Amino acid sequence: MTHSNETRRQILYWRLLAGIFDSEAQPALETSSVAVVDDLGLPAALLDPGVSIDNVVQRFPELANEFDGLGAHVRAAESTETAKESAGQNADETPAGTDADSAIGSGEVRSAALFSKLLLNVFATGGGTVSATQLAGWQRDAGWLRRMLGEDCGAEVRTVLGDLEADLVSRMRLREVLADPALSAQLTPSMSLIEQLLRDKTNLSGVALANAKSLIRRYVDQVAEVLRTQVQQTTAGTVDRSVPPKRILRNLDVDRTIWKNLTNWNPDDERLYVDRLFYRQTAKRTVPARMIVVVDQSGSMVDSMVNCTILASIFAGLPKVDVHLIAYDTRAIDLTPWVHDPFEVLLRTNLGGGNDGPVAMAMAQPKIVDPTNTVLVWISDFYEFDRSQPLYESMQAVHRNGVKLIPVGSVNSSGQQSVNPWFRERFKAMGTPVISGRIQKLVFELKNFLD
Repeated sequence: MTHSNETRRQILYWRLLAGIFDSEAQPALETSSVAVVDDLGLPAALLDPGVSIDNVVQRFPELANEFDGLGAHVRAAESTETAKESAGQNADETPAGTDADSAIGSGEVRSAALFSKLLLNVFATGGGTVSATQLAGWQRDAGWLRRMLGEDCGAEVRTVLGDLEADLVSRMRLREVLADPALSAQLTPSMSLIEQLLRDKTNLSGVALANAKSLIRRYVDQVAEVLRTQVQQTTAGTVDRSVPPKRILRNLDVDRTIWKNLTNWNPDDERLYVDRLFYRQTAKRTVPARMIVVVDQSGSMVDSMVNCTILASIFAGLPKVDVHLIAYDTRAIDLTPWVHDPFEVLLRTNLGGGNDGPVAMAMAQPKIVDPTNTVLVWISDFYEFDRSQPLYESMQAVHRNGVKLIPVGSVNSSGQQSVNPWFRERFKAMGTPVISGRIQKLVFELKNFLD
């Protein structure tokens, strides 16, 4: 029996849903899906969740462009449905007099097969122990999905992918993998993996500890490269108009000089007589600034802690910026001596525990020497051990003294955060709203202060 294109597409999507949400095989869907894929001239490997997208593309290079083009296909389909809704037509309805099979072309069925393969690989993660090879394969498949979604990959999708990866990492025999250089080499550093390594570092030794440190350093270097570019793009500085321009040829403003001296044009000899030269102002404000970064290292803030530790090291490398770094849970530790090396900082942190902000503030306050030239970046979810009022009052006091206070709920890969609403409301009323979302927001705020 020959199915219509619409029916064939539905078969593929029903199989996808069954594969993600139902652990038991569905023979009828499997048989029908094999027939659909075979009829489309596609390889049976598309139906095997154990075969990665990279392996499919390696074996069938002609499919690479089709996988890369899925994003454009999905967006085109969404535009069509939006147009239908705007016209008052149900997105699932086929216009009157239109054959359903012609409305859904075989190309769309083919895209549905590829799209189902990608989603099945990413979201059907199964159960049981996960090997290094399986984790690496999943990470690459998730990379295909991120590329497909592009800028449309919203915070919710990033959060789901992060949770899936964290689950896979937790199901690994990580210590055994790290003890084997060949298996360890297959791991791709990610936030989920780094968090697990930081939590377990005290239980590692020898080869396993060396491999864990190598993975952490690789991740730090990757993130640092991205953040360093963002800082360079947003910290160009502003021209200080109070400083007279240097009267050197390199700073000569030729256009302005000509414009200002046009009244001296002599039409008889066709010459412009210049009685005043104008120069560009290039001096930038270079007043030294002190940046104090306080990071909550409790378990819920790992992503932010890693990002901000790396960011602090980058700002510490800029001229005229004196960076101090403090990490805390129920105790506080001054990590300033290692602020230039985020790798060393992370190895000295102790994830977990609760929050005792006043302990960290007691360490930070003596570092505030020139309040109006100090920025205090406080990264936390602000869920305190019954000491919310003392912490807020101390923050309010340093803010009133002229310190630039930047409370940060989280700066992470997903852009998601959970902040104590008691603090959120009070920070907003104080005129220092909590920064949320991507780390670019924090970079922008720091840039505005340091310029």
